[in-house]
Formats: sequence, structure tokens, C-alpha cells
Amino acid sequence: MEEQELIDKIVKGEVKFHEVEKHVGNDARKATELRRRALDVLTETQLHNLSIFSIDVERAMKANIENFIGVAQVPMGVAGPVQVKGDFANGLYHIPLATTEGALVASVNRGCTAINKSGGAISFVMQDGMARAPVLKARNASHARESLNFINRSKDKLKEIAESTSRFLKLEGIQTWIVGRNLFVRFVYKTGDAMGMNMATIATDEVIKFLETELELKHVALSGNVCVDKKSSALNLIMGRGKTVIAEVVLTRDVIKEVLKTSPEAMADIVYRKCLIGSALASSYGFNAQFANVIAAIFIATGQDAAHVVEGSQGFTTAELTEDGDLLFSVTIPSLQVGTVGGGTALGTQREALEIIGVYGAGESPGSNASKFAEIVGAVVLAGEVSLIGALGARHLTEAHVRLNR
Repeated sequence: MEEQELIDKIVKGEVKFHEVEKHVGNDARKATELRRRALDVLTETQLHNLSIFSIDVERAMKANIENFIGVAQVPMGVAGPVQVKGDFANGLYHIPLATTEGALVASVNRGCTAINKSGGAISFVMQDGMARAPVLKARNASHARESLNFINRSKDKLKEIAESTSRFLKLEGIQTWIVGRNLFVRFVYKTGDAMGMNMATIATDEVIKFLETELELKHVALSGNVCVDKKSSALNLIMGRGKTVIAEVVLTRDVIKEVLKTSPEAMADIVYRKCLIGSALASSYGFNAQFANVIAAIFIATGQDAAHVVEGSQGFTTAELTEDGDLLFSVTIPSLQVGTVGGGTALGTQREALEIIGVYGAGESPGSNASKFAEIVGAVVLAGEVSLIGALGARHLTEAHVRLNR
């Protein structure tokens, strides 16, 4: 079939977008071009910028996208370096940030400067566990309780089944709830250097097949929403999902005055009244200034699942005066989902962004690279909070946006 004839058929709906490959000998790049040209006609537009990219089309279509037509380009800047002292990260790290929000990179960069001049950020992973929680339907509440008791007696068997699906996956814990005759089972896994959502899903599916057979339970949904995946929740705020990260720095009074143009007292007061009281008044789970801003920019740059910004936006910023009159400033991120292998991390620009940070690929020991990355992300989120709280204290927020023509 000639190209124009195929385009005409796509426009008329006689050939679906997902069927184009089979008409061009599975040539992924050609199929991408023809879909785009058909869209030109259908939408009466000229999709020139979509067509300019360096991405490996075949790889992207196998693992990351369907009905591929091009790319959405997001400006990428670099902040830092920021000094991080963690269990896995130890050194100075440059941070690529992909965003369309003017002044964000400059703000994070200023926070990095304040952290470095104060001796660097301490950052560490408190716990690590990707969760998947199916919902199962029992005959009645008594049957659900009997099933729960079986699960508690059979944890070694369930662990064996789950871990048979991947050499990198480890079942770390099982949490259960009964509501009426509904049984919710939250499986928590370590997943090496991968973010691990797919690994957790595959492993959980195998375990559920076993439970269905043994207990005559009805498998309703592989995700019963107490995972909790890509939604704001008290459960993840308290129990965590992915990596729970804490990062802190003691900002000296001199650095706060020199770099941030404010005082420790002003910053502590803002954190108390804005991040704590204000967030409580709003019933927000984000007791912070701008976690989501920084996490979104890092996620887009490095090929993370951008929807997990929802969970990453939850967490606490705290600031307390020390006996010496300096400021102990910290962030706690209960649910940070990051990986250095799998997903979008292998795409060209995303891989390069991870390479800038020095965390692309698998670590020498399973999970070490992803944990290193999480510690660095924690320090960068800390930098963003330091800078924004400082700007509010100095009343420079509007001035910065105006000065940078935002």
C-alpha cells in the first residue's frame, strides 16, 4: 500500500492507529511518521516539533508508549552541585531538572548553595518497600477471618511463591484488613534498583492465584486501592511506600543571612505557621512548601513514573532553632518511588540525566543505586524547601519571578 493511500485510510478510520505497523513491515519509525501525517490532516495542524527527537522509537514502543507520534520536549536545566552525605550517596552531585516553571532551577540552585555552605545535607533511606494490595471477596466475614488466619500461617509459602517470579524481588511484609466480607492484603516488596511496580504486580498475581485455589476466595481486583498507588492517602503518609527518605541540614545563621537574606527565626516561624498550621487547616497531607515541584522536575528528567509525584508530594518540612542560634531544617518524604533501571530510565535523554547524577543502571549490590538516587532526591527536595522558605522570609518570592521575567 502506498503511503498516501495508507494515510487516507487512517484518516477515514479504515486503519486504526495501532494497526499502522503491520502495513509498513513493522517499521516503527515509518509508522510513527504516518500516524503523525494523518493527524496533520485530521486536526488541520502542522506537527513539526513533535517530529524532532533522538529517541529510540522501537525501544520506546516496546516498553513505554503506544500509538507513538513523537515527543513532548521539556526544557532541562541543571542545579547544584549539592553535597550529600548518606549511606549510599557521598559527594557533590549535579541535578538535572526538567520543567517549564521559570525560577524553579534557580531556586533549587540557591538552596544547594545554602546547604553546601552549611556543610552539606545528611540524607538517608529509613525504609524501602513497594506495595501492591489486591481485594478479595470471601463468602462472609467469618470466611474472610479464616482466610486471614491462613495467610498469617502461610507467610513462608507466600514468600516462596512471590520470590519465584524475580531474582531481585523480596517479600518483606504482608498487611491485612477486613471490611465486611472484603479482604484487603497489602504485599510489600524490595525490588532492587527498579521502582518495582510491575515486579510487585506480577508477584502478587501469582500469590493471589494460590490463595484463590486454597481458600475459595474471589479475586476482585489486583489493586484494591490500599496499595496506595498514585493517590493521596493517610496510609502512605504513615506507613510509606517505595522509599521513605529523611534529609536534613543545619543552616548557620551567617549562611541564612548571606545566601537567603533572612533569619533562622523567620524561617522557623514560616515553617510552623505555613507548613504545619496552614496544611492542617487545609487537611492537606503535604506539610511542606513545594515537594511536588522538585520531585516532578527530577522525575521528568530521569524517566520516573511522573504520576508518583502525587505520593511524593506528601511529607513534612520541619525547622527548629538550635542552642547556637542556627536552624535545623529537615524534610521527611514517606513515599518516594524511584528506580535506576526499567521504565523510562533507559530512554536516551533520561539515561543521560541519570548518568549526570551518577546513578544509572543497577548497583553493585541490588538496590544500592536506587537508594543512592533516593538520598540525592531527598537532598534536592531539601534544597527546594530551604530556598522557598528563605524567599518567603525575605519577601523575595515575587521579586524573583519578576526579575527572571516569569
